[in-house]
Amino acid sequence: MCGITGWISYDQDLTALTTARGTLDAMTHTMACRGPDAGGTWLDAHAALGHRRLAVIDIEGGTQPMRVERDGRTLLVTTYSGEVYNYRELRSELESRGHAFRTGSDTEVVLHAYLEWGEDFTERLNGMYAFALWDPRTEELLLVRDRMGIKPLYYHPTPDGVLFGSEPKAILAHPSVRPAVDAEGLAELVAFTKTPGHAAYKGMYELPPGHTARIRRGGLILRRYWALESREHTDDLKTTVRHVRDLLDDIVGRQLIADVPLCTLLSGGLDSSAITALAAKGLADAGAGPVRSFSVDFTGHTENFRPDPLRPTPDGPYAHALAAHVASHHSDIVLDAADLMAKANRDAVLTARDMPISGFGDGDVSLYLLFKAIREQSTVALSGESADEVFGGYRWFHDPAHVHAGTFPWAAAGAADRFAGEHSGGRSALLDRGLLAKLDLAGYEDTRYREALAEVPRLPGETGLERRMREISYLHLTRFVQLLLDRKDRASMAVGLEVRVPFCDHRLVEYVFNTPWAMKTFDGREKSLLRAATRDLLPDVVADRVKSPYPSIQDPRYAAALRAELSRVLADKDAPVRPLLDTAAVAGSLADDAGESFRSATELVLNLDTWLRMHDTALEL
Repeated sequence: MCGITGWISYDQDLTALTTARGTLDAMTHTMACRGPDAGGTWLDAHAALGHRRLAVIDIEGGTQPMRVERDGRTLLVTTYSGEVYNYRELRSELESRGHAFRTGSDTEVVLHAYLEWGEDFTERLNGMYAFALWDPRTEELLLVRDRMGIKPLYYHPTPDGVLFGSEPKAILAHPSVRPAVDAEGLAELVAFTKTPGHAAYKGMYELPPGHTARIRRGGLILRRYWALESREHTDDLKTTVRHVRDLLDDIVGRQLIADVPLCTLLSGGLDSSAITALAAKGLADAGAGPVRSFSVDFTGHTENFRPDPLRPTPDGPYAHALAAHVASHHSDIVLDAADLMAKANRDAVLTARDMPISGFGDGDVSLYLLFKAIREQSTVALSGESADEVFGGYRWFHDPAHVHAGTFPWAAAGAADRFAGEHSGGRSALLDRGLLAKLDLAGYEDTRYREALAEVPRLPGETGLERRMREISYLHLTRFVQLLLDRKDRASMAVGLEVRVPFCDHRLVEYVFNTPWAMKTFDGREKSLLRAATRDLLPDVVADRVKSPYPSIQDPRYAAALRAELSRVLADKDAPVRPLLDTAAVAGSLADDAGESFRSATELVLNLDTWLRMHDTALEL
């Protein structure tokens, strides 16, 4: 998958700057977790590119930064992260146009595609990617990010160019950048939303999904090359279900291509079960297999499971039922409270995330540990992530009160708290009242909500529930899914695991986005189309299972350990998070014997404290 970084400076010769090589090496080193297999740098007068490689395709030939040369002259250089799943078709077309290749990698295909078609080459790519192309002939840099924003890419304009990287830490490693967060940036971190383009750190931006950024001497130009569009859906229900299945067969088939061990993430829910079953079928049809699958579980979780409105059933029995049905080589990764509270693990997660933007509580640490265990046996994993956003799977899609709440429906449903364990405290319950007034989280969310709503493409004459559900779908596909994709990317790449997300294929997203809501819920349930399209591959117990999100630990020892850590922070007069706290509220939460009421709020406080300690971030509030 890889990690990329770079530095463009038009006002100085980087090859003559004595500190340039060391700075580039330092920036590149921060991406070592994303690319544990190899590293490389390339330095020119005004461009410095760094790369860390996770070798997945063409193990021997795909080293980077990669160049295209002709007659001893460098035409183009890239530092590239991701996978282009249709690279074989593109390569064949380019060869028919006279291009010659020296490797079998998709990276080289991207280079030649740009040389052939210019910036319009983005319309031909199918995959997940974030990369930079430097053209020495024009001295211009092009940054490119995939349509759905599966792979991250950040940039920091400078007076004479730009700094960029897969993660903020690469940019923060440059000596000219000082980590600082203002009130708007902190609001972005605390509110459970992810605004396209927003990076929280002052002066830094995230390249929005489906965008390019061209950097030249005159400055930086953003261009949107892809966006969701509203189109009339003319297929009947039977044809729609068939087309969804055909797309899924093609998508999963493409994403099974790898020169390294591959597996699936299996929770026993409809989404991951469908992907695992499709992968098992695809491998079997190719004479390969069986598919490997992995699940996360907690010590005693199934035996002592307590149902709640969000999670009515434990995952274990359903994951095992699907694994048996498709004859996968299945493994459970079993964690306990001590694993989730271990300082080394929590610090590793925050290092990977660069900032405490989670609303998933213990799920962040458990996901990291799941990926760490999987990486010992596989390098690539297929995930069921994003099916809920595409097909309408969350409970709040089907609750009129949340649908018509006049804000992000997940905010109305309190998702930031409920994903982290059912409670009533609220994620910001322990923060200083004056700070909360300055952040104005309700106003911040309202502004972001109205910005998103103004973007929604609409069909002429579309009214009522269909119009509103198009809006709800758009909000999820452009805002909510970014939280999940960023979380999965950071947790997986922290251990050098590539996670692919078939449900984010833009062809599927475009088609289902334009399918009427009545058709998406034709059987009176969530994700009707996905269930109908894959039911023949699934046991009934899995196909008919009620939606249950990623599991959260219920062991009371976890809440007790959180409270112990919070007590330690409260007692530390020098704790960097103390000025942000309502100490009376913290003391009150510590008096709660169960500790569950303030679980999400406690996790936020502890993450903020660790983040401020680790990054020496200046809060300019």
